[in-house]
Amino acid sequence: DYLKGFHDGLGGKKGMIISELSYEVTDPTVDSQVVALKSAGADLFFNITTPKFAAQAIKKSAEIGWKPVHFLNSVSTSINGVLVPAGLENSKEILSAGYLKDNADPEWANDPGMNEWRAWMAQHYPGGNVNDGFNVYGYSVAKTLEYVLKQCGDDLTRANVMRQAANVKNLELNTLLPGIKVNTSPTDFYPIQAMQLMRFNGKSWDRFGKIISTE
Repeated sequence: DYLKGFHDGLGGKKGMIISELSYEVTDPTVDSQVVALKSAGADLFFNITTPKFAAQAIKKSAEIGWKPVHFLNSVSTSINGVLVPAGLENSKEILSAGYLKDNADPEWANDPGMNEWRAWMAQHYPGGNVNDGFNVYGYSVAKTLEYVLKQCGDDLTRANVMRQAANVKNLELNTLLPGIKVNTSPTDFYPIQAMQLMRFNGKSWDRFGKIISTE
C-alpha cells in the first residue's frame, strides 16, 4: 500500500525510481538490499519497512556511508523502538510523517494527554512496555472503540455498532498530534487521513509544515 501510494503520487514521474527491492519478514537482515540501493546510485531512499528492518536499514546506510534523502514510513518512527537501536546519530535528518505522539519524545514528557496514557498504563497494564509505541497505538484504537460504543447507547446490535463506527465526526484523542482528528462516514471508513511531516534532530522529531489532509 505504501508503494502503491508512492507510485500514484509520482504519476508520470514514476520513471525517476531507479531501483525497488523487497524483503521477507523471515530474512535475517536487509543489509544486502541497502548495499544494492546505494550501488544503483539512488539519492533518495523511501524506506518501507517494519521496525526491526527499519533500524537495520538506517544503521547499514550509515556503515557504508550512504547518505540519501531518507524518508521513513510512519510505522517505524518509534524513537526507542527503531532510532535508538539504529543509532541516534545515524538517524539524524531522517524524514517521515506522523499522526501519533511518540511517548519517548521529550516534547510530550509533560503533555496532559500522554500523562493520562501513562497513568492508564500504570493502573491497567503495569507489565506493559511504556517505551513501545504500539501501546500508544493500541490505547488510541481502544479509545475510539469506547467512543463508538458510547454513541450506540443501549442499542448494541451489530447494525448500530457499524452505523456509529461509520459516523465518527472530528473525534480528538489525547494521543494524536494536535490538529489530527478521527473522521468516518458511511462511504469512507478510513478513520485518520491526515499527517504532519517531521524531521529527526538526533533527539526528537521536529514537526514542520501544516497538517496534510486528504479531506
